[in-house]
Amino acid sequence: MNLPLTHRLEDVQNTPDKRQLIIDKVGIKSLRYPVLFQSTTETPIRVVAEFNMYVHLAADVKGTHMSRFIELLERPDSVFSLSNMPAFMTDMLELLGAKQGHVSLRFPYFISKAAPVSGVKSFMDYDITLTADYKDELELTVKAEIPVTSLCPCSKKISDYGAHNQRSLVSVEARISENMTLDALIQLIEEQASSQLYGLLKRPDEKYVTEFAYDNPKFVEDLVRDIAVALAQQNDVSGFRVECENFESIHNHSAYAVIDQL
Repeated sequence: MNLPLTHRLEDVQNTPDKRQLIIDKVGIKSLRYPVLFQSTTETPIRVVAEFNMYVHLAADVKGTHMSRFIELLERPDSVFSLSNMPAFMTDMLELLGAKQGHVSLRFPYFISKAAPVSGVKSFMDYDITLTADYKDELELTVKAEIPVTSLCPCSKKISDYGAHNQRSLVSVEARISENMTLDALIQLIEEQASSQLYGLLKRPDEKYVTEFAYDNPKFVEDLVRDIAVALAQQNDVSGFRVECENFESIHNHSAYAVIDQL
């Protein structure tokens, strides 16, 4: 009787390894894949995410099954969200025969925003990273990278007119419950800046955001502190790391600050 080809080919990865060295993480890195993501109660959206997926490999096993990581992503019912990451991690560990694992996916997330005066709508994009680590228990974090405007209080104080301002990048990594949506997290952070950014502004909008930033000057220190205070007041946030880089408009360097309470 002729056996199927898969029954006749040797599974080298499952052979014993005599070196007796544990591998902490092994798997696939920088895999771009289209998947469904759900942040609200609305229909899941299609995103192209960059995945890192690793498992712990026992000392006596030669290799892991790389193809099985992609098989997980090909499941027809796969939808990524905060609420289903525990189930996805369980499935991955069972399929790979592992006791520890790591999954991260990074993707651009778009929000339709209305300009403050004209109301004209346009999309703003934010880089989101969802990370799950399992050892003795599951640790789940969300990282949002949010561009904002900051205006220097010192420049405003000492200048007869004007004040230097710049685009800043705020990165917030937090442990949040599934009750907090990405939209809510992003809005919370944007509200602490000198001004938000918008994809499309008409002249009345440009006047508004310029004057709004002038009336809300903030150092990089102010930004991270105000964001940390706002996050600490949220019942759905149990830990956070706030990082801010101001791309200075009058210096050839950036200003930087971080508060780490993860």
